[in-house]
Amino acid sequence: MATTEQKRQGIGQGLLQGLSVTLKTMLRPAVTQQYPHVKPNLPPRTRGVIALKEANCTVCYKCSRECPDWCIYIEAHKETHEPASGGRARSAKVLDRFAIDYALCMYCGICVEACPFDALFWSPEFEYAEYEIGKLTHEKERLEQWTYTVLPPPELEEGAEPPAEAAS
Repeated sequence: MATTEQKRQGIGQGLLQGLSVTLKTMLRPAVTQQYPHVKPNLPPRTRGVIALKEANCTVCYKCSRECPDWCIYIEAHKETHEPASGGRARSAKVLDRFAIDYALCMYCGICVEACPFDALFWSPEFEYAEYEIGKLTHEKERLEQWTYTVLPPPELEEGAEPPAEAAS
C-alpha cells in the first residue's frame, strides 16, 4: 500500500507532466487554418448547399417525393395560356414556392440526382448558418442566389471518353 507521502509525489508529478505537455504544444506554431480570417481551400466538388435554378424547374415534384427527410416544400398553380395561332389552350404549372429546410436536410443529394431538368445543383457555399432554427428554411430567392456560385463540371481526365450526349 502506498503511503501518504508517495501519493503526494504522484499527484505533483502528474501535474508537472501535464504542464510540460501544455507548454510544448503552446510553443509550436498552429497547423490549422484560422477559419474566419482565412477561408478554406475546398476541393472543386465540395457539397455545400443545394442551389435552385428556377428557370429549369418544371414543378414535377420529383425532388420532394424522393427526399427521405421531406425537407423540400413546393407550391405551384396551373395557368392556361391561349395558343398563338389556333389550336387548344395549353396549361402550365407555375412555381409559387420552393423552399428547403436545412434544419432537416441530411445533404444526401438524392434531390439533385432525381431532378430530370437540372434545376438543382450543389453549390460550394457553406456559410449560411442562422441564429434561429426557423430561419434555416431558405426560399427560392435565396436558393437562386447560390446558383451563381456553382462551379462548372470538371474537365474529363486524360484518356476518358466523352459521354454519348456530348459526343453527338
